[in-house]
Amino acid sequence: MTTGGDQQASGDPLSQHVAHTVETVASVHSRVAGQVTRHQRAIDVFTSGLGRPRTLYLVLGIVVGWCTGNALLAHPIDPPPFFWLQGSMGLSAILMATVILITQNRQTREAEQRAQLDLQVNLLVEKKVAKLIDLIEELRRDLPNVKNRVDEAANAMTETVDAVAVLSALEQTIDDPASPKQNPNPHEPK
Repeated sequence: MTTGGDQQASGDPLSQHVAHTVETVASVHSRVAGQVTRHQRAIDVFTSGLGRPRTLYLVLGIVVGWCTGNALLAHPIDPPPFFWLQGSMGLSAILMATVILITQNRQTREAEQRAQLDLQVNLLVEKKVAKLIDLIEELRRDLPNVKNRVDEAANAMTETVDAVAVLSALEQTIDDPASPKQNPNPHEPK
């Protein structure tokens, strides 16, 4: 195991725990990318192309060219109100909307997975922090040269948060904003 100074001397600017975190995030990202099918990748490439300004310019160019070309011809292929142009633009719009929805659905699933992972990690961290506060309070009580006193805020923080209760309180507050504000932590003053 190397120290931070040894790592910086060897040219590695990241500490070991930061490098491990980067590797973990990269692993999760590559796992998600590995689940994407060949067809989905093709749709993603197509969708990213649709989302560029040049696509707008191309569509506008086609519409203006079609209308101008038909206006200049003695016997237009598609006279106003440009039935064939409207049909092709309608079909293109349906296809583009479908492709965009397919991409958004995949991205939504990935975002939900990341949100679940975030929630699980945050709940675990919250439990660890509560345990650390409990251990520090126990150490403070056991040290002979530290005045023993009751710290209500620290005592309240040693209890882990019930995520379901917090979610219920949040939903109730959002659903009924006219309800009187309740103090979620009885150990803190109102």
